Amino acid sequence: MVTIAMIKRIITYFLFLLFITEAWGQDTKFVMSAPNAVETGQQFRLTFTLNKKGSNLDLPPDLTSNFDVLMGPSTGQSTRMQTINGKTTTEISYSYTYILRAKKEGSFELRPASIEVGGQIVESNSLKIQVVKAQSGQQPPQNRQEQTQSRESVNLGGNNLFIRLELSKQNVYRGEQIIATVKLYADPNIPVSGFDEVNLPTYEGFYTQDIEMPQQINFNREVYNDRIYQVGILKKTVLFPQQNGAITINPFSMTLLVQQRVRPRSFFDDFFSGIQTVKTTITSKPVRINVRDLPTQPANYYGGVGNFNITSELSSSDVTTNDAVTLKLTISGSGNIRLIRNPEFQLPSDFEIYDPKATDNVNATANGISGTKTVEYLFQPRFEGDYVIPAIPFTFFNPASGSYVTKSTPEYTLHVTKGTGDQSAAIMSGRHREDLQLLGQDIRYIKQGNPVLKIKGSTFFGTPAFYSLYAGTALLFIILFLIYRKKARENANAALMRNKKASRVAVRRLKEAARFMKQNNNEAFHEAILKAFWGYLSDKLGIAVANLNRETATENLKSKNVDDLVISDFVEIMDHCEYARYSPSGGSEARTEIYKKAEQTMSRLEKQIKR
Repeated sequence: MVTIAMIKRIITYFLFLLFITEAWGQDTKFVMSAPNAVETGQQFRLTFTLNKKGSNLDLPPDLTSNFDVLMGPSTGQSTRMQTINGKTTTEISYSYTYILRAKKEGSFELRPASIEVGGQIVESNSLKIQVVKAQSGQQPPQNRQEQTQSRESVNLGGNNLFIRLELSKQNVYRGEQIIATVKLYADPNIPVSGFDEVNLPTYEGFYTQDIEMPQQINFNREVYNDRIYQVGILKKTVLFPQQNGAITINPFSMTLLVQQRVRPRSFFDDFFSGIQTVKTTITSKPVRINVRDLPTQPANYYGGVGNFNITSELSSSDVTTNDAVTLKLTISGSGNIRLIRNPEFQLPSDFEIYDPKATDNVNATANGISGTKTVEYLFQPRFEGDYVIPAIPFTFFNPASGSYVTKSTPEYTLHVTKGTGDQSAAIMSGRHREDLQLLGQDIRYIKQGNPVLKIKGSTFFGTPAFYSLYAGTALLFIILFLIYRKKARENANAALMRNKKASRVAVRRLKEAARFMKQNNNEAFHEAILKAFWGYLSDKLGIAVANLNRETATENLKSKNVDDLVISDFVEIMDHCEYARYSPSGGSEARTEIYKKAEQTMSRLEKQIKR
């Protein structure tokens, strides 16, 4: 006979098994990985990684229809140990590797594979692989030696190495957000080792918001124009067009450092590998964006373009005439939140209304700008009674639908009772005297203190004090005129003025670098150091910044009898900053060290150039 106790035990046992099964499935990690882009006929690895020992691996069912399995599985096992807070953990990974070859072009998605672990079937992730046509006459290097030898024949121009600006949209409404991505494309056989000079686009005609990016540039395989490249993302920016019509983003350029193998000129060149770093400059193509004007703007439109929602909150619905009330309005969503004007808020003359306070909290991601805009309206009732706080309508333009959308806050009922203090004083407390209004009548305050009285009919004209003041004014005019003439002569000599101000300008830029150093802004820190030195030398040596480089700077410093050690420190700082802006190699300690060295070198340059 089945009892209630037996049923409870069965249910408990069932729930325990369900919990154990779920926990087991969560602890087991089974990952399938492969290159996201390959060429037809190219061999590549498909790897399965498992953190527990398994058996009976079943490959994705559609694998053999699009790829040839040349070899596998090749199994492996690795162990990793780590110690955190005195506790040592060991992680064992099992791998299964297959060598595949693509049969045809196209984009293929491999469905999950499965494996048996402890009597349970575990599935991997799905995987998408894009297969492009193999480049004619080009075979991928099979090993490191072939890759090094192939560097000599790689052309650094044309379609092998270039930059481009990728836009999420090119036909938009005014104020609609666009994601602009600066990408560097390099042939897999071209090893880019660094950057010498980078000029990113300026985006004239747009309101911009940068998307935070990792300081270290990571290159990933990507297909562009049916060809595989190593692609690095240099910068992402959200653009909001501020004018109608066609806007052209002008070309921008950068100089890269590329390792190339050169033909040996002697036995020693061949012995020491014959690899040298060369500079190559690449320039993007102009990009055009067509911006459409918004339809006729309705009432209650405050510049919002995107998709938004609006909410409100009243601080209290039961107050006295001495209390201040806050209506908090929150606009949330995605779009040009920072460019939205404060919605208008109308109240009867029975209320004292203060200027609204607005705060933004936005986040820039790869999907665009999203966040909230909060507007706080502060007001104070003058008289007791029951009032209706009207709704605030908010109209925005939704580019997805191409139409305006109006949303509104609810109405609120405010019950006001008479306060205990003086009503007029309560209203006066938060206002300046010049702006005070009470019952529609301005108040002119009585002047207190000891007034200065004078005899009626007396005049200041013709008195000794008048003539003294007249003569003093004329003398002051002559002195100021002479000082002005002297300054004008000095200002006419622009080179002399720049030379005098060079040190102060350089110190100010070094202070900016110190501020960026505290903010851990690596790129801005090194750029400020570069601007400080190049601007200082331009002003001191009388050479335009565009004509300054390491060679001209070194020659002119030597002509000024600057010590070779100081010149060497200057060149070392320039090389470090130009490389570290986009390929950082150190943290805050490295920035502190280069900043101290920059200060010392700048001081020594100032002393030795003057002597």
